[in-house]
Amino acid sequence: MTKPINRLGPMTKAIHAGEDRHSLIGESAPALHLSSTFISKSVEGFSAHDIKPDSPYVYSRWANPTVTMLEKKLAALHNAEACLCMASGMAAASGFLLTLLNKGDHAIFSDVCYAGIAELAHDTLPRMGINVSFVDMSHPKNVYNEIRPDTRLIHSESPVNPIGRLTNLAEISRIAKSAGALHSTDSTFTSPLGQDAIGLGVDLVLHSITKYIGGHGDALGGAIVGSTELIEKIRFEAGIHLGGILSPFNAWLIARGAATLPLRLDAHQKGALKVAQWLESQPSVTKVIYPGLPSHPQYTLAKQQMKNTSGMIAFQVGNAKRGREIAQKMMQTLNIIHYAVSLGHHRSLVFWMETEGLINTSFRLSEKQAKSYRDFAGQGVFRLSVGLENADDLITDLGQVL
Repeated sequence: MTKPINRLGPMTKAIHAGEDRHSLIGESAPALHLSSTFISKSVEGFSAHDIKPDSPYVYSRWANPTVTMLEKKLAALHNAEACLCMASGMAAASGFLLTLLNKGDHAIFSDVCYAGIAELAHDTLPRMGINVSFVDMSHPKNVYNEIRPDTRLIHSESPVNPIGRLTNLAEISRIAKSAGALHSTDSTFTSPLGQDAIGLGVDLVLHSITKYIGGHGDALGGAIVGSTELIEKIRFEAGIHLGGILSPFNAWLIARGAATLPLRLDAHQKGALKVAQWLESQPSVTKVIYPGLPSHPQYTLAKQQMKNTSGMIAFQVGNAKRGREIAQKMMQTLNIIHYAVSLGHHRSLVFWMETEGLINTSFRLSEKQAKSYRDFAGQGVFRLSVGLENADDLITDLGQVL
């Protein structure tokens, strides 16, 4: 008897989950269904309200077989019930936030999180009458102290972008549950294989699947993973009404990348650890932040919570002036590493992220929060996404500019 999909190994799930072995055509590789509409073989309602779990495909904004295949694959990799894929990570984030939060509700956000989400929480949600608080979630007590009777959602991120600070997801989940609130977390930095967020009690796990899950820097996408009840609620509001659905072609590309995620993530971690250790030995580098290093201030939590510390490194080079000078040199000198935004790709990427600009624009931190941020970032960090190249070649490339 074949094992249930959630009892299979991660490599097997990454390759086979969601794929149809019983197609009438018998294709071995997953099919790419580009059709926007589907021929009806029975009388169906015209409204999305008529959709049931066993309804046939009608229109690709409602559901598409290629996107469904990817959603099943990602749910299996999380050991979760369901997944909704969207056009980008921000489409997934705004989709679940606008679905689950109403006027008068209160939500707590990590004071440092992906810039797009931070700006949406600062600007868009309050405009809609949603009350928002921002706390340093590296100390769970800060979250507990901010709980109100109308708190409906706690949104965390671990590790946080770009400084690699960690959040104790199990503890935040306990706080959320005791308050009757949902706990969502952004796991883009780790992928579903880097930490078992669902197993740590998180209700909804957010990913920019543009990053590690797709892995090749050629397709935008986002995903939100959780219970069937929550995901179907979000699907109806965010997918059908807001319409930020994932294209079948991008779903096909991202599923192709996801098939090798376990192998790639192991390689990212191995390469990043070697590069991080080398960076710590360089006189021009004043601080390295990587959860796989004993020098990380939350190394004990990293060992408890993370199965794989992935390929994301932050490092300081002294002051902001020095950072800008090295960034300019990187643009002109690097031969292998691309000076570019984004992360989690097979090629290595690096980008200078200056502290003052971020804390005053995207994050808008209080004086106390800014101090905590500077404890990790100083006047700025280089965010280095270590790809799949040979670590010695990356070290040689960085050695030209540091």
